[in-house]
Amino acid sequence: MELRHLEYFLAVTEELNFTRAARRLHVVQSGVSAAVRSLERELGAPLFERTSKQVALTAAGEALLPEARATLAAAQAARDAVGQVAGGLRGTVRVGTMTSIAILDLPGLFGRFHADHPQVGIRLSAPIGGSAGLAQALVDGELDVAFVSLPGRPPAGLAVRSLAKVPLVAVLPAGHPAGAAPSVDLADLAGEPFIDSPVGFGNRLVVDRAFAAAGLERFVVIEVTEITSTADYVRQGLGVAIMPSFAVAEGDRGVRVRPVAGTPLEWSLGVAYSSVRRPGAALTALLALIADYVRVPPGAP
Repeated sequence: MELRHLEYFLAVTEELNFTRAARRLHVVQSGVSAAVRSLERELGAPLFERTSKQVALTAAGEALLPEARATLAAAQAARDAVGQVAGGLRGTVRVGTMTSIAILDLPGLFGRFHADHPQVGIRLSAPIGGSAGLAQALVDGELDVAFVSLPGRPPAGLAVRSLAKVPLVAVLPAGHPAGAAPSVDLADLAGEPFIDSPVGFGNRLVVDRAFAAAGLERFVVIEVTEITSTADYVRQGLGVAIMPSFAVAEGDRGVRVRPVAGTPLEWSLGVAYSSVRRPGAALTALLALIADYVRVPPGAP
């Protein structure tokens, strides 16, 4: 079994399309198809169900997937070990991120990493499932590291290093009666239409838990994946929001920003990676730089 065959198999698995996989690998499609067929002959089972409209993993393909990822990761670790002795890191680091992290300078981080290790590639993606989706991608071996907001204990198989914590604040339309007080109780907002992130996002989980703990109901009427746009919907009178303070300014026109009374609600930023797979040299080097590119806003814990 050749590592190249496993790499081609993994590319097709992630793209679910032979043409896109070939484009990503910079090879002709016939080469990808031939490698997959060779792997199927060697294993004695079809790995993909192919139709004119879609490509899907078979049960055999599902079984091979985690083993293929583990094998390729071990091979990369061997390359890393030799690369360090030979004087340079190589390979690729697969990074996942939320759609908007204003307090983390990702371009600056990646620019510094590229300058220090020009032969290491970075593949950046932002899955639509928020931090929960990023965590699952880490567990499944699809990512090497991810920037997440995961309140509470991390999922099994993951380690999460805390980078920053930011208070959650209430954001109200300018004329909302609750905005006249210096702070807002959750009870003041029960029954109001809410603008919030989809289920799976860290800030949504914190607020959902807070309302449930208080025995209060709330109704999310609009879900937005780009957190910095939340205040725009509030400004139009479409609802209220509880969101990280970095995503809205006190002086924003058309909204009032108030602290949430009672137990402080916080949005956390962390960097997550596998706790069961040894990090490669390139990932270790990237992790060492991250703290220098976190911009914690004034007043944050």
